[in-house]
Amino acid sequence: MKTSPILIALLLIGTVATQAQGYKPIIEATPSRVKIAPGLLARSGYLVVPENRQKPKGRTIKIPFLFVRQPQQDSVKNISLFTTGGPGYSTIANFDSIRYNSDWFKFGGVIFFDQRGTQLAQPCLDCPEVPAAHQRAYRENLAADSLEALAVTQCRKRLSAQGIDLSAYTTIESAADINDLRKALGLDSLTLSGISYSCGLMLTVARNHPEAVRMLLLNSPLPGYVNYEEHALFNFNEGINQVFTNTETDSTHDNRYANLRQRFQQYFTGITGKRYAIRYAPAGAADSFTTYYTKAELIDAITDRINNWQLKTVPAAMVDIINGHHTTYVREQLDNVFNSNNNLSEGMRYSIYCSEQIAYASQQLIELQSSILPWFAGVPFNNVDHRICDCWKVKPEPPVAKTPVYSNVPALIVAGDADPWCRPFYNRTIQRTMPYAQVMIVHNNTHGARYFVNGVDFLEMFIKAPYSKLKSAIKEVTIE
Repeated sequence: MKTSPILIALLLIGTVATQAQGYKPIIEATPSRVKIAPGLLARSGYLVVPENRQKPKGRTIKIPFLFVRQPQQDSVKNISLFTTGGPGYSTIANFDSIRYNSDWFKFGGVIFFDQRGTQLAQPCLDCPEVPAAHQRAYRENLAADSLEALAVTQCRKRLSAQGIDLSAYTTIESAADINDLRKALGLDSLTLSGISYSCGLMLTVARNHPEAVRMLLLNSPLPGYVNYEEHALFNFNEGINQVFTNTETDSTHDNRYANLRQRFQQYFTGITGKRYAIRYAPAGAADSFTTYYTKAELIDAITDRINNWQLKTVPAAMVDIINGHHTTYVREQLDNVFNSNNNLSEGMRYSIYCSEQIAYASQQLIELQSSILPWFAGVPFNNVDHRICDCWKVKPEPPVAKTPVYSNVPALIVAGDADPWCRPFYNRTIQRTMPYAQVMIVHNNTHGARYFVNGVDFLEMFIKAPYSKLKSAIKEVTIE
């Protein structure tokens, strides 16, 4: 008798679920680092759980959370939980205050939850060696790849010497953290809200801990079961092609953008392998230095502008760059290297990507993208790759992590039609095995697409009747 892949997956899910036995999650209260408006009820603290649930008596970790609600709102029901994307970014560090009438409380209380290993967690898997290596590569015109590999190796050795199990920082473990927090707080099932990577985390909760999930709100999702690295440049190409299409539709009167698609492809194909010099001084520095850049920095300058605030400026930036006006755009990219103050914990990002994506990605297919899309040839599309993962040395997540999520939980899955990272293709992939999921595509939106469009609140419509089919009477939104 043959054993089906679905049966194997279900058995693996059962194995994951039983790992939560043998310990009790603990809540450790802490003062809130976020200013809470008067009148709100707030509970701030750490969730204390085993670092590795297969070793429940071993090392423990602390993961911060903030649970806030208005006094009239139920303390155990109608609670939503939000965690940000990345992976590697802190959720709570993005907030300095919470207003009483914030939209977060529109549908009940809300939990802001960090993922294990991020900035405010204990331990935090920061790797300051890595940004220092990037800066040195530009300053001294050294090979960035070799410096980065050395920095990643140094970070791994430093964290491992502290007794940290880097293979325990996975999506499966983070999903168990969310369920443990729910149980420790005595809450009913949750509305899980995510963006980008954290949508994949929420889907993992739905797979491994279905009792924890009331509904899903997935914005610009990256499901963990797709092999992102094998088609990331195709995502770039589709997103930028949508920009061209939108420009042709909405701005046909502007001669600057005539044949922009063809001009873009020809220009960036033609400068493959070329290096350009620029004089640069970081903010506050007394002296400048000469460094070099390639088309990678120019492509990054374009894709960085494909956001919901700068999208309309993208065609003009393309024309500038194609006409040889690089300086403004390259300096922006160098500022990101030398003056960035984001809250990314690189080590946590490596553990997730290396165990879930790189471990299952074909290097041959990754490289094949450049031959099919020569205008993107040689352009890095992520800051994690096989070379870095060879240095980081973590175990792959079990095969269940790469299987679609089968669930009858209602879900609203929103995407921007111009998103160059997480394409609407992912929304439809998720929907295929979730019969009560609805896909919402927002025209002229990108990563982090809006739920509120032209006076219509699609999120409110969904939450009020999650099993009813949404309808759109505006051209900017398509419901599938």
